[in-house]
Amino acid sequence: MTDVPLLNIANVLTVLRIALVPVFLAALFVGDGHDTSWRLGATAIFAVAAITDRIDGQLARKYGLVTDFGKMADPIADKALIGAALVGLSMLGELSWWVTVIIAVREIGITAVRFAVIRHGVIPAGRGGKVKTLVQTFAIGVYLCPLPSVVDPVAVALMALAVLLTVYTGLDYVVQAVRLRRGVSST
Repeated sequence: MTDVPLLNIANVLTVLRIALVPVFLAALFVGDGHDTSWRLGATAIFAVAAITDRIDGQLARKYGLVTDFGKMADPIADKALIGAALVGLSMLGELSWWVTVIIAVREIGITAVRFAVIRHGVIPAGRGGKVKTLVQTFAIGVYLCPLPSVVDPVAVALMALAVLLTVYTGLDYVVQAVRLRRGVSST
């Protein structure tokens, strides 16, 4: 097995995604968050960062560029982008704080669970978690983009689905973690 260089395209994209978070937030808050041009810019920055999340993982797996740095930095980049967008939208009064809190508590809780069971094994990202992330990303994108108010019910419905998937996949992850711990400790 060859050593994978730390400086590779997958890791560069992950670092770029982390670097885009403050740029996204700066664009989001120009003109108290209501400047249409800057909101479109913020939406575009968010979209680019979200797309690089998909691309960096595919490149890492396809070309054998998986590194320990990437394994740690990728979820941090994901949480930073989603968290920044949710907090930003809540600060602007466009998204209820309870939505942001539920998603943040789930993400922090699952990270804690990962560390609690890591010596017993790794729970791979499942299809539900990937769907959750996709729905969260689309919901946030609809909230970010300055669309006509007729689209508001769609945004609310997408975000409600994102919250439901967030809670469901969080509970599923906890169940898997408990099974993993019991399976290892009982043998």
